[in-house]
Amino acid sequence: MAGEIHRITQETLDKLKAEFHHLTTVGRTEIARVIESARLLGDLSENGDYHAAKDQQGKMESRIRQIDNVIRNHEIVERDEHADIVQYASIVQVVYEGDDDEDFQEFFIGSIEEKPQGVLVASPTSPLGSALLGHSIDELVEYEAPSGVLRVKIIGLR
Repeated sequence: MAGEIHRITQETLDKLKAEFHHLTTVGRTEIARVIESARLLGDLSENGDYHAAKDQQGKMESRIRQIDNVIRNHEIVERDEHADIVQYASIVQVVYEGDDDEDFQEFFIGSIEEKPQGVLVASPTSPLGSALLGHSIDELVEYEAPSGVLRVKIIGLR
């Protein structure tokens, strides 16, 4: 969204800039070559290769716009590695009230652009993400969800 400030780490900004550069140079050149090759196959109305390449081009251009928006509207945040409270870029293990500790879920508090493998994302502006910020291990936190008030216990933090 234009105008929205994206809070990201410097590492993520660097990755996005590299992806943006790759897509706007190599990516655009490659897709143009694929489209031109498909165009040479003849009738475009029944040319599956051409339509697939155009779809791929549309998705790539959408990703370019998305990355450009983040790059233009970002704020760098730094995480205090020694903090014992939930903060931006923390990975938090929570157990929903009534569940056993073995049934924990891990949430990364931050942007989807920074999502580590195998971890769910809770935006810091989402009900869960904003409720967790500032809390520490063994605290019970409640937040408003569409189904009503939910409670989670923080059992781990990294």
